[in-house]
Formats: sequence, structure tokens, C-alpha cells
Amino acid sequence: MWVLVFFDLPTETKKDRKIYAKFRKEILTYGFQMFQFSIYLRHCTSRENANVHIERVKKILPAKGHVGIMCVTDKQFGMMEIFRGHDQVKAPETVQQLELF
Repeated sequence: MWVLVFFDLPTETKKDRKIYAKFRKEILTYGFQMFQFSIYLRHCTSRENANVHIERVKKILPAKGHVGIMCVTDKQFGMMEIFRGHDQVKAPETVQQLELF
């Protein structure tokens, strides 16, 4: 399961830019990676794990701006086609993660 966070936050004032930077840094500390500007993604091992990370993002939502959160399965994510110019590139690989009981 992949969690994607899309955001468009205001950056007109110094305070707005500080809020933007803080939000971005916090989602990076939660294990999200930049996919494109203002689009970050994170692989989760299960729906329950995805919900934990979604709730973390919801707790740090800024007062202004637009934030979207979406979950897609590994299969759906694998069907994505990614291009740089006219050249197709490979999608990020699913992280292999061990679970210890």
C-alpha cells in the first residue's frame, strides 16, 4: 500500500514559507519521499500501517492551503507510467520490509 500526500500551501509571506518548510520537513521525518514538487509518497506494509501515517499527517495540517491524502495498492502503483520528457522511467520500487513477531 502506498500513501500519497499532495499539497499546495501559500508561500507569499515569510511566515507562510516557514509553515510550508515545517510541514515538508515533518512529513519527511515520517518516512515520506518526494515524488514531485509538493507530492510525497510512502510505502506501508498494510492498511492499518497506512492509517497510522495518514493520522500523523492529519495532525500537522497547516491552517491554510490545500492538502490531499490518497492510498493506492501496490498493484495500482505499479501500473503507473512515469515519463521524463519523452523517456519512460521506472516507478519507485516497493520497499522490502521484514516484520518480526
